[in-house]
Formats: sequence, structure tokens, C-alpha cells
Amino acid sequence: MADSILREKSKVFAKEIVFLCRWLRENKIEGVLINQLLKSGTSVGANIHEAQYAQGTKDFISKFEIALKECNESEYWLELLYETNSIGEIEFKKLQSVCIELRRMLVSTVATLKTKK
Repeated sequence: MADSILREKSKVFAKEIVFLCRWLRENKIEGVLINQLLKSGTSVGANIHEAQYAQGTKDFISKFEIALKECNESEYWLELLYETNSIGEIEFKKLQSVCIELRRMLVSTVATLKTKK
């Protein structure tokens, strides 16, 4: 159940990142920043999704740990875009809030998986 909530939230986050990156491209914001955010923001959900077919417990945990790293990286790129006035405060706070929520869920999931291992 918690896994499906995490999967859904990470997919919604990925879609929001895609929409934001499209807008940033249209507004000619630094392409390297857009690419970094697009990669990390969509990778969170991709790794959570990929964990479904992990090759064992160690691989399963690893996928969630990678998702956690990508979530942290996404928050960094969002902060950088905000601090360089590339995105507004409302958009930043909305996506940062989702990042924080995903990170908390991932930390909890990884901790639980490691204690069961």
C-alpha cells in the first residue's frame, strides 16, 4: 500500500517536473539546469517503479536509495532555479514541498527495508 502511494506521488512529481522544464525551455532558461532537473526529477519515480522487479532484497533497497539521492538532487536544482530567479516562489515552494514529502517517505521506506533485511 505505502509503495503504491510512493509510486503515485513520485509519478505526479515527475509530471510536474516535465511541465516545469517545458516552461523553462520556452522561456530560454539555462539548458544545463533544465536537463539536470529533468533527469533527477523523473529518476525518482523511475527507480521506485524499477524496484518492483528488483533482483533481490539488496537490489530492491538500492533502487529506493537511488530514488532518495535523486530526490535530494532535484531539490538542489529547484533551489538553484529559485535563487537565480528562474522560477517563482509559489512554484518553488510547491515542488519543494513535494520533494520533502517524497524524501521523508523514501527515508522511512529504506529504514524499514533495512531492518527487515
